[in-house]
Amino acid sequence: MKRLVILGGGESGVGTALLGKEKGFDVFVSDKGKIKEKYKNVLIHHDIAWEELQHTEAKILNADVVMKSPGIPDKVPLVKQLVENDIPVISEIEFAVQFTTATIVGITGSNGKTTTASLAFHILKEELDVGLAGNIGDSFAKQVLEDDFKNYVLEISSFQLDGVVDFKPHIAVITNITPDHLDRYNYDFDAYIASKFRIAMNQTKDDYLIYDADDPVLVDWLEKHPVQSQLLPFSLVKTIENGACLEKENIKITIDNNQILMSARDLALEGKHNVKNAMAASTVAHLLKIRKQTIRESLENFQGVEHRLEHVLKINKVQYINDSKATNVNATYYALESMSAPTVWIVGGEDKGNSYEELYSFVNTKVKAVICLGVNNEKLLQNFSNMVDVIVETQSMNEAVKIAYKIAEAGDNVLLSPACASFDLFENYEDRGRQFKDAVRNL
Repeated sequence: MKRLVILGGGESGVGTALLGKEKGFDVFVSDKGKIKEKYKNVLIHHDIAWEELQHTEAKILNADVVMKSPGIPDKVPLVKQLVENDIPVISEIEFAVQFTTATIVGITGSNGKTTTASLAFHILKEELDVGLAGNIGDSFAKQVLEDDFKNYVLEISSFQLDGVVDFKPHIAVITNITPDHLDRYNYDFDAYIASKFRIAMNQTKDDYLIYDADDPVLVDWLEKHPVQSQLLPFSLVKTIENGACLEKENIKITIDNNQILMSARDLALEGKHNVKNAMAASTVAHLLKIRKQTIRESLENFQGVEHRLEHVLKINKVQYINDSKATNVNATYYALESMSAPTVWIVGGEDKGNSYEELYSFVNTKVKAVICLGVNNEKLLQNFSNMVDVIVETQSMNEAVKIAYKIAEAGDNVLLSPACASFDLFENYEDRGRQFKDAVRNL
């Protein structure tokens, strides 16, 4: 009996444990932190061995294969030890994919992957048997075990891609690549790019890679590191023969001379970046033979993703917008770009080595006040103090929202778009977004 050790007892860890047990592995789950009650109960119910608050090396180094949670860096001593002992350390995606014959759509990128994956799923579910997993929703492994869908849309982070060996999606999407998580890649941008492109490394000429042809990082990398798959670029400015582009306010998608035209005006989501997300998702749908009418209707009625430019409430003619999912500068760039009214901007958190220069033009033209919400706001103050009349520091969401309420006037926006990780003051970006929404509702 092969021994499967799982590091991390969260959604992906417990899903993998269930699938591993079903497939005849001797399973052991080890978490250095506390395992949530709901996950503990599942492990106990299925008679799966586990430990928390420690990693017992004797019970881990005897593994045949190790699945590690994407949150655990490769440079942790235990992980290094496993690698030195030639024990394969893989991600949930790599483990689960060997037990399904489904058609896989894999979506990665620095920004837009959640929206693109949710949107692709929203279209496909109208006509196909499909699951949504990866970095989003229920664990992929658990869905392979319980639902066995014929198709999956997987949102995949670079950390998950670092742990793949044979994973080969039939359709891969890379939305864009901007410097993010560089702390996990020794501040080497090329290493981060290479990590994202692992999504296409096993693809053949029968597979597809959909990517943003307006992103110089992607275009440059593909020129130097060609892939086997068929390329389907999308662009807002170029004319694309095979792929997606804009033609007079219309999104035009062409695959092997088969064309769809859709009005970009009718999209439920606002902003240029969402036109791109719609292009990517519709190209996926077109490849999987979804009817044009279904694609059009789905794009018009899609509600969007929580914590991503989410309109919370209008109070005294001021619109409050939750973009807590903007954990890097590029995501905040899109948010500020889409603001069409004077904006009170709540920003800050755990800085991942950010450079704020690309935001300067928007801050100068659109932002009337900056509210810094972080343990250390030094860098924000240095960058933006001389651009706006009002810049305030705060350490609590309630206070930030109250200050915004005082500053904002009828017709303004109050935008939470932090450009930083949330771990200095919040559990995660969801917690930060929910606290923002609660504070707004309590005004």
